[in-house]
Amino acid sequence: MEFPALSHHGGTRGVTGSCHQLHLDGTTSLLVDCGLEQGADAAPGAEFAPIGFDISGIQALVVTHVHLDHVGRIPALLAAGYRGPILCSEPSAKLLPLVLEDAYKLRVSADQVQVERYLALLQRLVVALPFEQWHDVVESKGVSCSVCLQRAGHLLGSAYVECDVRYPGTEPSARVVFSGDLGAPCNPLLRALQPPERADILVLESTYGDRLHAERSSRLQRLEAAIDRALADSGTLLIPAFSLGRTQELLYEIEDILHRKCLLSEGKVAGQGDPLLTLDWSRLPVILDSPLAQRITQAYTQLHEYWNCDARQRLGQGREPLGFGQLVSVDTHAKHQQVVNYLKSTGRPAIVIAGNGMCSGGRIVNYLKAMLGDPRHEVLFVGYQAKGTPGAILQASEGAEGFVQIDLDGEMYDIRAKVMTLSGYSGHADQAGLVEYAAGIPQAPTKIVLVHGESRAKTALANALKRRFSALGECPDILVAK
Repeated sequence: MEFPALSHHGGTRGVTGSCHQLHLDGTTSLLVDCGLEQGADAAPGAEFAPIGFDISGIQALVVTHVHLDHVGRIPALLAAGYRGPILCSEPSAKLLPLVLEDAYKLRVSADQVQVERYLALLQRLVVALPFEQWHDVVESKGVSCSVCLQRAGHLLGSAYVECDVRYPGTEPSARVVFSGDLGAPCNPLLRALQPPERADILVLESTYGDRLHAERSSRLQRLEAAIDRALADSGTLLIPAFSLGRTQELLYEIEDILHRKCLLSEGKVAGQGDPLLTLDWSRLPVILDSPLAQRITQAYTQLHEYWNCDARQRLGQGREPLGFGQLVSVDTHAKHQQVVNYLKSTGRPAIVIAGNGMCSGGRIVNYLKAMLGDPRHEVLFVGYQAKGTPGAILQASEGAEGFVQIDLDGEMYDIRAKVMTLSGYSGHADQAGLVEYAAGIPQAPTKIVLVHGESRAKTALANALKRRFSALGECPDILVAK
């Protein structure tokens, strides 16, 4: 085997389970991500399965970001005896325990003693690395390796990983880059993605390798229009959202909308007789009903130094984009049920953000049961809905006429509420973004390995990359990981 070499323990059959091993020599390696296969990618019982590969010789686990499809197998890795460092960015070091604690309670054990023991072990192993600084991971006579984390723009703390591998008497070093998940442009909180200076081997995600995203720059206006429409009917706007990343983006943009609405109302800028002027925008409740999303949002607020310039400038103006006065956090289940009953029985407008994002469980389900039958309300989807989930079924009812129902927890519910999908919130780069990232490397990679995507997406991205590099007079070897 020629080194450095790659093997893949996930992220090859679909868009989840990323787990890649970089072999430096016959006995020494790094692991990049240790993700859980989810949805259609997962075998039955995947969340409880053993790690499934030999961990001897792994010197470090490097985490690109803290979504479960990149970190969800860490409990299995620890159960297999791994006690090496878990390297990640400084924001990820704060977010990782929150995400894994929640997953551990749901999938392994809710026993507090076990949970605390697990978190204590995790905290001992996590090593927070600054962005844009090289960190020595392996130093030996036969091989040495340093890693550097660069911002990936996918969610707060997300990184792509540069690995610089050096062998005695061999120059230059070998540079292997793992993309992790790359973000789409125009994220309201995060700094823009920049391609690496160099990559001999590029391991590249391909989630949206076969499509282009809808225009993102107008999404704030479209979100505002959805809020106006729902609230004009004195209804509740229900937004099923994922706790990490999407919820924080939504809060940031809702704060901006409400801030401007309050200024308009105070200045009477809107037309006379405008029914929306009768709303007291300064008192419109924005209800965040997800304990995990609340903890993550608090961590995001504490990590404001990693926000982009525009977001930090808003803080400097005395505003609180993720903790504004109208934001109501619902913690206990009893309070959650009270809020559901109150909104169902009154005509007071409200915005509710609740988990889970695909309506397959979590607190959003109780809101749906209570409100789907009332046309005053609206369900707004801002994220991907996996095939077969209640969210996908509900989303498919958008614009339907006549009698439509949905099964929630074994009971049928009429869908009379409005249903809308708001595009432009994907956290992943599309085909154009992925091609620009790869083609933006000053010297073309020798090899590009495509991972983390459906077969059709990988094929389409491979063809797009070949066309782009051919136009540049380059011809890297483009492979699909197996």
